[in-house]
Amino acid sequence: DTINGAGNSSKTRLLNILMQLRKCTNHPYLFDGAEPGPPYTTDLHLVTNSGKLAVLDKLLYKLRERGSRVLIFSQMTRMLDILEDYVFWRGFKYFRLDGNTDHEERQACIDKFNSPGSDVFLYMLSTRAGGL
Repeated sequence: DTINGAGNSSKTRLLNILMQLRKCTNHPYLFDGAEPGPPYTTDLHLVTNSGKLAVLDKLLYKLRERGSRVLIFSQMTRMLDILEDYVFWRGFKYFRLDGNTDHEERQACIDKFNSPGSDVFLYMLSTRAGGL
């Protein structure tokens, strides 16, 4: 019944549990109070506290060495916040597109990322703002 939505409060509880599990699989800092601080710092703890980010860290360095450029899509803008702290800390040139990006800036960033010889390595996109 819970899965089929027969009990509305049960369905809400299940969806809330699923959202918490999604946060667990992305990064522990998506939970309030999990990040060490204040003062909040941007350093290696972003990578070491998340298996997914540890793998991404290794992968991004290999892709950068090959001259590739990367698109990262996320449904959670809070995850993009964490990724933005990470790429800034690592010194990667990047753009971010989410619901707060105005149309002119959006198009300018897309054009610069796609231009031949662009030095922008990474583009982070919210799936809703990115049109998916």
